[in-house]
Amino acid sequence: MTTLGIATVTLVVPDYEAGIAFYRDKLGFDLVHDTELGGGKRWVMVAPDSGAQLLLAQASDEKQRAAIGNQTGGRVSFFLHTDNFADTHARFTAAGVTFLESPRTEPYGTVAVFSDPFGNRWDLIEPKAQNND
Repeated sequence: MTTLGIATVTLVVPDYEAGIAFYRDKLGFDLVHDTELGGGKRWVMVAPDSGAQLLLAQASDEKQRAAIGNQTGGRVSFFLHTDNFADTHARFTAAGVTFLESPRTEPYGTVAVFSDPFGNRWDLIEPKAQNND
């Protein structure tokens, strides 16, 4: 059987440096690639410790600039899992990440919504342990 997985998701940002500054410097993602492609374009990829990578794409026209921060119509766009919610939440808060709500417990785990500086909404989630009884 063939295996499929989402490896990369594009995220439109106002400029490359602002995207890198937030995702690498505030969230602690790795800067996987930063390659000049010519004509002002770059291949900029950031990634958390595990999961899909983000391709940071600098908006190149008015239509793309209008989509920044609203690529999912105001819904949460991304779901970032952690194995230690309290520590990650404290680290993000200390780094200046804007949380839109207080942490809450849901049937699927502990969660709080935060926003990147571009308006994209994220869920920080510590999933509940699965009981395989």
